[in-house]
Amino acid sequence: MKLARPTILTLRSVALLYLLVLVVVPIVTILYRSFERGLDTFWEWITTPAAISALQVSVLIVLITVPLNVIFGIVVSLALVRGNFPGKGIIQAIVDLPFAVSPVIIGVSLILLWGHGGWLGGIENLGFQVIFALPGMVLATIFVTLPFIVREVEPVLREIGTEQEQAAATLGASPWQIFSRITLPAIRWALTYGIVLTVARALGEFGAVIMVASNFAGGGQTLTLLVHSRYIDDHNEFGAYAAATLLMAVSVAVLILMTTIQKRSRIEQ
Repeated sequence: MKLARPTILTLRSVALLYLLVLVVVPIVTILYRSFERGLDTFWEWITTPAAISALQVSVLIVLITVPLNVIFGIVVSLALVRGNFPGKGIIQAIVDLPFAVSPVIIGVSLILLWGHGGWLGGIENLGFQVIFALPGMVLATIFVTLPFIVREVEPVLREIGTEQEQAAATLGASPWQIFSRITLPAIRWALTYGIVLTVARALGEFGAVIMVASNFAGGGQTLTLLVHSRYIDDHNEFGAYAAATLLMAVSVAVLILMTTIQKRSRIEQ
């Protein structure tokens, strides 16, 4: 069914207005407020010890979260696609759980589990603090980013089937040779795209992390927590906008990488 030209123009106008109000205007406002005092002042606020520490914590969380999620994602994807075992539906539901559960609930659950008096809270007696420390922030981020790699890799594994893997096994290839030379090259773009999504979500996570972080400058804040702290607690709007712009710059870089990966994968397909 072909739509009339006035209808098409109306739909386009509504879509552009929607993007203008929800995306363009907020971004322009943040950029304006960040640079209205000049580049020198902006640079001063994004290079404060608190901002540098928050950026370092965010990057460190990403560096820990991504490798763990890659291993988990590949193993779970292979199990769901290649395996046939009882409880597969339960695992599918667990993988999708972060999509359905509020991040704040995830943070509260971690406190009940790892906090003082929790089931595993006794680990603090050994000198290893989880809640209100970096390990808790990492656990929260891992949980909220859990599904991305699985949901990107699993459909590709179903699509490529098992014919090549079975042929390699028949020729005497070991399981590791089959994975590294056949399976991994076939899923590399899906895996890469899942990694980019994981990085983007890990950088921008707020709800779960704020529940388990100390929110103190110098190691207890991510960039998102720094923005919140400056705006709400310190009433420092300019500093909050500057930190938000820094976070947005990192997110845009991730978005550009994501777009490049999509184009590259389409070309190779």
